[in-house]
Amino acid sequence: MGGLFPAQTWNDMFLLGLPVAEKILRSCLIYIFLVVGLRLFGKRELAQTNTFDFIVLLTLSNTVQNAIIGDDNSITGGVIGASSLLVLNYMVVRFLFRRAKLDRFLEGAPALLIEDGKVQQHNLNRELITLEELTAAAHKQGLRSLDDVERCVLETGGSVSFIPKDPSPMQTNYADLVERLEEISRQLRALQPAHPDQ
Repeated sequence: MGGLFPAQTWNDMFLLGLPVAEKILRSCLIYIFLVVGLRLFGKRELAQTNTFDFIVLLTLSNTVQNAIIGDDNSITGGVIGASSLLVLNYMVVRFLFRRAKLDRFLEGAPALLIEDGKVQQHNLNRELITLEELTAAAHKQGLRSLDDVERCVLETGGSVSFIPKDPSPMQTNYADLVERLEEISRQLRALQPAHPDQ
């Protein structure tokens, strides 16, 4: 294959620099390491409550990429590595699908951060989340302050769910609008003359 794409280019792109078995093993080991590591270091890494968490996740992906690919930069090696991760993840999810206890052990349990409008400080401390970080997360979801929150949960996937005490402004505005329309309808009906009997 001459011309624009010499044989060496094709070799560099598709010729594996590592044995296939090593490529698959590297991907599997890194997958297991990440599952265990993120389980041990808590859900806050996934929640990315501050800049440091974001930096850790950003650099973590680059660091483990090097461990997966080794000295191999070929497209074939990348496809094998990515395929190994996808297949392994599919197998793990399928295995855990009907094993709730094991799934809960690996994923962890949701952490209740606010209950009945009261901040659960011991849970915040356990998850290493400050009140400022929790307040910032509430602001992102359109809440003015933690005083407006009835319940807050740090989910196993790292997301923070807030349930407000009062209806949301949109719900309140909608209810007001419906009430006003009904009042206008009542007034219009009262102004209409009664229809004579035919």
